Amino acid sequence: MAASLLSRSSGRVVSLGGRRHVSTTASVSSAVSKIGSREVVGHGFNGEASYMDRADYPFPAVRFREPSAEFKALLAKEKGDWKNLSVEEKKALYRFSFCQTIAELKAPTGEWKFCIGFGLFLSSFAIWIYIWMKRCVYSPMPESTTLENKQAQLRRMIDMRIDPIDGVSSRWDYENDRWKSS
Repeated sequence: MAASLLSRSSGRVVSLGGRRHVSTTASVSSAVSKIGSREVVGHGFNGEASYMDRADYPFPAVRFREPSAEFKALLAKEKGDWKNLSVEEKKALYRFSFCQTIAELKAPTGEWKFCIGFGLFLSSFAIWIYIWMKRCVYSPMPESTTLENKQAQLRRMIDMRIDPIDGVSSRWDYENDRWKSS
């Protein structure tokens, strides 16, 4: 019985083994449709042909902009001596390849202001809910929680001599009607 089960399962594995193949034409064509006619210049962060500004990996796989006549003229000029390029041409070459500089990428966005504001808004909303619950939902505190009632309860405990060995009554001087001095 075990031999027949083993032969059936191994037969299935052999039959599945012939059908294993991976088509890369779909992934290549979808990548080309996303990048258009932009030039692939490297491996990129994750091995795909995509553009991504990252400070930790500042080498995107494709150029930022698609080639134009102006860009092709600058590329031809770039292959020569870089001393012949003006500062504006160098900046234009950089902007064809990258969307932002590293300084622009690392510049603060001000997102913390929204986070702090939203946190303060939620805190104030919670406080208002607490106030509303305290006034409208909860019943009023019982009479026994007032200071006068607590003092009267303590006096009754002393008069009834509750726990005279090590409790409240043990600290009361009954002859002088006051607390014992330590």
